[in-house]
Amino acid sequence: MANLKTISQFKSALAGGGARSNLFEVGITFPSDIQAATGSNARLENFEFLCKAAQLPSSNVAPIEVPFRGRTLKVAGDRTFDPWTITIINDEDFAIRTAFELWMNSLSKLSDASGLTRPTSYMGNATVKQLARGYDTASRNTPRDLNSNGSGGETGGRSLRTYTFVDVFPTNVSAIDVSYDSSDSIEEFTVELQVQYWVAGTTSENGSAEDGQTIIR
Repeated sequence: MANLKTISQFKSALAGGGARSNLFEVGITFPSDIQAATGSNARLENFEFLCKAAQLPSSNVAPIEVPFRGRTLKVAGDRTFDPWTITIINDEDFAIRTAFELWMNSLSKLSDASGLTRPTSYMGNATVKQLARGYDTASRNTPRDLNSNGSGGETGGRSLRTYTFVDVFPTNVSAIDVSYDSSDSIEEFTVELQVQYWVAGTTSENGSAEDGQTIIR
């Protein structure tokens, strides 16, 4: 008979307090031609603030079914990567939406369907970071200052895990509905990006693993 678990045991198991889905940061590297066309890299830097929703990626390996004498043996097949969708708040300068529209236009022009053919010319990278709410004082030898960000303490907001999406490009920029009936709301739109593969883990500046995490490539 299995032992019943107590709320105190659950508290100990949830030592980190649980990762919070609203603590994240998304970054994206637009192709150089798109950055130049927007006229201001500073406007694109607001992307980290205006991207209000994204996903940590799923991990998929399709099975291959091999029939054998009335039974089916399942063996590992190929890995697949789902499209990645982000939701963006539309500011009045339309800078982020314009950048994605220009990016889409570089793939297939509105006027004649021509576009870039070299993948390195139209692909970029993106990251989504899961951020910490605070720190685990039980793992520290000295008290931590909540307001410190130097050697004397560690603040919340550090990256718990980073997912880097490699060689992405947009395949859908959603419509924005406008209506006289809409009030007290800010426009939003979604962008669907295709992903070649992703890399997971928390890395230091030299590319090595830190905080005991394993880099998955």
